[in-house]
Amino acid sequence: MEKRHGIDHRLLSALRARGADPRVAGTARALSWAGEHGALWLAAGLTGAAVDRGRRGAWLRATALTAGAHAASMGVKRLVRRPRPAHVDPLVRTAGRHSFPSSHATSSAAAAVAFTALGARAARAVPPLAAAVCLSRLVVGVHYPSDVAAGAALGALTARLGARWMRAGLPGSPAGTHGVRGGTHD
Repeated sequence: MEKRHGIDHRLLSALRARGADPRVAGTARALSWAGEHGALWLAAGLTGAAVDRGRRGAWLRATALTAGAHAASMGVKRLVRRPRPAHVDPLVRTAGRHSFPSSHATSSAAAAVAFTALGARAARAVPPLAAAVCLSRLVVGVHYPSDVAAGAALGALTARLGARWMRAGLPGSPAGTHGVRGGTHD
C-alpha cells in the first residue's frame, strides 16, 4: 500500500509540475472546467441527439449512461472519502473534498465508450478529448493517478454494461423496435 501511495504522489507531483507552463495550465484548467459535472459530455450527447436524428435514441441513451456513470462515481466518493492531494497546490477549485474516484474521469470514459459505440464519425474525437480531460485533473493537482484510473475504469465499465440498452436506440435494432409502431420510439 505504501509503495502505491508513493507512486501516486510522485506521478502527481511530476504531472502537476507541467502546470508551471502557463499554456499547459490554461489548457488543463479549461478542460477541467468543461468536464465539471460531466457537462462537456452531456452537451456533446444532446448535440449528437439533435443533429443525428437517425441515432437520436441511442445518443440520448448514451448520454444517460454517461450521466449515470457520473452519479455512480459521486456515490463511491461518498463511501470512500479519500481526501484530495494535499502535497501539491491545485490550479483549480473543486466542488468537493473527496478525490476517489475522479468523476471527471468517470464521465469522460463513459462518454468515450458509449459515444464511439454509436458508430458516428463525429464520435471519433471523443476518446482523445476524454483522455485529455482525465490528464487535466492530474495537471491541475486535484486527483491522484489512481483516482483517475479508477474513475476511468468505472466509467468504461458502466458504459459497457449499458451498451446493449444503448444500442436498442439505434435504427434497425431488434431490441429497439419491439412493440413500437413504426420501430422508432426514441
